[in-house]
Amino acid sequence: MKLHAYLIFDGQCAEAFRFYQQVFGGELMVMPFADSPACGDVPAEHRDRTMHASLSAGGELLMGSDNMPGDSHGGIKGCHISIQADDLAHAERLYRELAAQGSVQMELQKTFWAEGFAMLTDRFGVPWMINFSGDCQALA
Repeated sequence: MKLHAYLIFDGQCAEAFRFYQQVFGGELMVMPFADSPACGDVPAEHRDRTMHASLSAGGELLMGSDNMPGDSHGGIKGCHISIQADDLAHAERLYRELAAQGSVQMELQKTFWAEGFAMLTDRFGVPWMINFSGDCQALA
């Protein structure tokens, strides 16, 4: 079994996923509603929105789409996407790039469980946690 995050945006999915590809690398696929077999059932003003996006990087998969026509969008709430960085320099780069034009809830810092940990919300409203355990022992 594998679990994958699926993010819902309000018209910014393609832009967000292009940004995530710059940050994480990997292979990106973005399908607008206009390219789907269901295009005729989608209002014209919604066809440029993303029906499905996926970013495959480092053996992980992040997916998303824009909200459906008529659906309200209350933002991404109640969760964070958690990243386990390869080393402290990697954690610092991820923090710097994801935090740009976003908001920081907790600066990247040493904690009792990690050499580096941060919490932030990127410019697209996606909450992230960045963690590098290093020599610190995780809580049992």
